[in-house]
Amino acid sequence: MKYVDEFRNPGIVNGLVAALSRLLSALPEQQKPLQIMEVCGGHTHTLFKYGILQLLPDDIEFIHGPGCPVCVLPTLRLDQCMAVARQSDTILCTFGDAMRVPGSDGSLLDARAKGCDIRIVYSPLDALALAEKYPDKQIVFFALGFETTMPATAMTVLQAHKKKIRNFKIFCQHITIMPVLTTLLEQEKIRIDGFLLPGHLSVITGTRPYQPLADRFHKPCVVSGFEPLDMLHALLMLVTQIKEKRCAIENQYRRVVTTEGNLYAQRAMSDVFTTKEESEWRGLGAIPGSGIRLRDAYRNFDAEAFPVPEITSPQAEKTKSGLCNNVLTGRCKPTDCPLFGQQCTPETAIGALMVSSEGACAAYYQYTPPSPQTQPPPGSDMHYPEEI
Repeated sequence: MKYVDEFRNPGIVNGLVAALSRLLSALPEQQKPLQIMEVCGGHTHTLFKYGILQLLPDDIEFIHGPGCPVCVLPTLRLDQCMAVARQSDTILCTFGDAMRVPGSDGSLLDARAKGCDIRIVYSPLDALALAEKYPDKQIVFFALGFETTMPATAMTVLQAHKKKIRNFKIFCQHITIMPVLTTLLEQEKIRIDGFLLPGHLSVITGTRPYQPLADRFHKPCVVSGFEPLDMLHALLMLVTQIKEKRCAIENQYRRVVTTEGNLYAQRAMSDVFTTKEESEWRGLGAIPGSGIRLRDAYRNFDAEAFPVPEITSPQAEKTKSGLCNNVLTGRCKPTDCPLFGQQCTPETAIGALMVSSEGACAAYYQYTPPSPQTQPPPGSDMHYPEEI
């Protein structure tokens, strides 16, 4: 396919790998292996799907970052969402990735099997269409995701406001990327030599919000696309910064990402949303300034502004014997977890990292040959859906 195959050209791949190897060999031994965090789960899957890890020398290691919104969805928020779904005359809508995330008492998929009307949509506009189709029911859209998906939610709220649709609500679980990266860098136990920054998210935000990573924390950063050549080129740019002892925010994904980002999308987000004091992240705890909520002007569309069954003390997380929080913060690999590939598989997921199409554990499970200790249970399917 024109314009896609070019980004997977084996000859250019080999040339970039050779250039990377030369750069890495010139670095002092005490500096190696470099610890590079790829923030986005889409990048994690590219590394595995195209065998990039096998091509690169051992002088570079990857830390899989917390850039998967489903993976950091806290149990309490999921339980609250299910409580909303159990109300009479209510249809809950959400993205497919959220359906199998484990809560205190099962998943949204389990709740649907027990009779709740929970539907998978591909856009919040699909949920708004249901509100127009069923005026006698409350349609609640479970809105989750980083800045990548926030504009679609904001535009849908604006449409609902314009059309004066009163039976459409948002259960808001949107989060933002910079507060969590800042929190990670403030933890002394984590060594990060540089960042591969997300591509799709940066289309919305632009590259400017990342500047504190270079100015305050002195970390080299490169915004990367998702094709093999994108990532190898971004790595070459990143290692070049490290070799030259520079710390800058560079943009490899210039064909779609700009410095300013999508100003129209940003205006819609600013009009509809405001920042929360703090937001809870699964495996990471409360992170100040990382969540958003609807502004008071759009309070009529906020599902949490109306009485819902109160849930304050969810059961202990099922992942207490797993290592989800350590994987999310780069302290260990998925294969270090005692549950990986045994009790925890895509079909029997215990942690959200195995559920999401962008989760690090799902990537390891799908693309890494299983060891005898991590064989899937009989009858399970080794293949897992690719990134949506």
